[in-house]
Amino acid sequence: MRLPLAHIRVLDLTRVRAGPTCVRQLADWGADVIKIEQPGQGDGQMGDARLGPDFQNLHRNKRAITLNLKSPAGKEVFMRLAKDADVVVENYRPDVKHRLGIEYESIKAINPGVVYASISGFGQDGPYGKLPGFDQVAQGMGGLMSITGLPGQGPVRAGVPVADLSAGLYAAIGVMTALLARNETGEGQWVQTSLLQAQIAMLDFQAERWLLSKEVPPQSGNNHPTGIPTGVFRTKDGHINIAATGTAIYQRFCEVMGREDWLTDERFNTPPRRSKHRDEMNGQIEAITATKTSCEWIEAFNEAGVPAGYIYSIDEVFEDPQVKHLGMAAPVTHPELGDIELVGQAVSLSGAPSDIRSPTPALGQHNDEVLAEAGYSAEEIHELRTGGAI
Repeated sequence: MRLPLAHIRVLDLTRVRAGPTCVRQLADWGADVIKIEQPGQGDGQMGDARLGPDFQNLHRNKRAITLNLKSPAGKEVFMRLAKDADVVVENYRPDVKHRLGIEYESIKAINPGVVYASISGFGQDGPYGKLPGFDQVAQGMGGLMSITGLPGQGPVRAGVPVADLSAGLYAAIGVMTALLARNETGEGQWVQTSLLQAQIAMLDFQAERWLLSKEVPPQSGNNHPTGIPTGVFRTKDGHINIAATGTAIYQRFCEVMGREDWLTDERFNTPPRRSKHRDEMNGQIEAITATKTSCEWIEAFNEAGVPAGYIYSIDEVFEDPQVKHLGMAAPVTHPELGDIELVGQAVSLSGAPSDIRSPTPALGQHNDEVLAEAGYSAEEIHELRTGGAI
C-alpha cells in the first residue's frame, strides 16, 4: 500500500532528539528520508550508541548518507540533492546553517517549493537566539519544572524530554501544513519552532491560568490542579489513579466507594469545597481504597464508568492487553541486532496503516544508492569518497 507521504523526499540534517522526532513522523508515513551525517562521525551526538535503543528508535525508516558539508564538494552534493527535495529539516544552532551556506534563502533560490524546517533552543533570533538549547533548560524556562513534583519539593524535571519531543511534533505539524499550502501556492515556506516555544505551548491550561486570571499555578504533585478528586491512591497491593471529576462521575464514584454521604457533606458536595478540603477528602478516600486490591478497584470503577487505571512500570506497560492490541511495540529486523521492537506510531489512518519498514541504517549505508539517483557516476562517487566529501 502506498503510504500518504511516499511522494515526499526529506533531507534530514537533524541530530539528538527534537529534529529526529520531527523527521520520524514523516518517515513513518512513507516519506523518502535521507539522513545526512558527518563522514566517520555520525550525527556527532549519539554516534557512539548507534545500536542503542535511543538511536534505533529515532532513525528507523530512513536511508543514510555521509556528507562533509564544510567541503566544497560535499556542499555541492547537498545542493544538488536539495534542488529536488520537498523538505529540509535541521536543528543546528541558528548561526551554523548560515556559516555552511545551506540556510533557507540559499535553498529557496534553487528550489522555491522547498519546505525548510528549523528547530532551535530559543528561536532563530532575539536575545537568546544564539544560545544552545537543551531539553531540561527549556523545561525550566518554559515553566514545566515549577508545576511538576510534590508541593514544596522544589523544581522537578519531567521523566521524558517534553520540550524536545513536543518541538519535534510541532515542527512535523508545521511541515505538513506547509506542504498542504504548497499545493495551493506552489511555494515552500520556512517553518520555525523552538524548544522554549513548544514547552510553553505544552503548558496549555496551566499557562492560561496566568494569562487570563493572573494565577501562578503551584506544584500539586499527583493531584490534578483543578479536578477533584483526581490523583493517586494507595490500594491493598499498590497504587491506582482515579479521576472523579464532573457531577455525574463524582456521583458514581461516591456510590462505588459506599460513601453517598459525600454528595451532601458540605465539605465535599461542590468542586470549590472539595478543593478547599482536598487533603481531608483524599485521606478518607485512601482509607477505603487501601482495603482492596488495585484490580478489584479498577474493575469496580470501570464497571461504574469512573475513570481509573493501573500505574505501571515501563515493562508492565507493554504487557497490558490494550497496549498489545494497539501495537505499540512494533517489530523490525535489524542486520546486527536481529528481531527487535521499536515504539510504535501513536497515530493511525484507516486507509494507510503506518509501518516500520526498515531499521535504522548504518552510517553512510546508502551513499552509492542516493548519489547514483542524483546522477553521479561510479567514478564520481569514488572521487567524492577518496576526497573526503562523503
